[in-house]
Amino acid sequence: MTPKKLFTLFAFAEAVTWTLLIIGMILKYGTRTTDVGVSIGGGIHGFVFLTYCVVTVLVGTSQRWPLGLTVVGLLCAVVPYATIPFEISTRRQGLLEGDWQLGRGGRAPRNWFERLCAWAISHPAAAVVVGLAAVAIVFTVLLLLGPPV
Repeated sequence: MTPKKLFTLFAFAEAVTWTLLIIGMILKYGTRTTDVGVSIGGGIHGFVFLTYCVVTVLVGTSQRWPLGLTVVGLLCAVVPYATIPFEISTRRQGLLEGDWQLGRGGRAPRNWFERLCAWAISHPAAAVVVGLAAVAIVFTVLLLLGPPV
């Protein structure tokens, strides 16, 4: 999968899951009918939010986006539907074109972070397994610590 296809997929998915979460919030807080929408929509949105952030960092690092642009891409996930205009802008600027610049056959990584990104791009299945394990560990630790005070 190219950086363009991957980024476009998750930018769109992030916007769609915002819709699920907003509908759930309207049902819970507006109509006071059910909180199921927040539970389901919020969980899906949280997963896609985190995945969009990882994809943004991978694509931005591989394609050598300026750090500021990558940060803007991450912040767009916080604002409902902002990932769509950000994706359109990066596509129009040609920042999503071409194959992965890191990974097999790409440029050599310059530091440990680029080496990590290159490994994840070259070994996506293993990266997903490692990522899911890391999220599960962090999630478990947070559950053990309890809710914020």
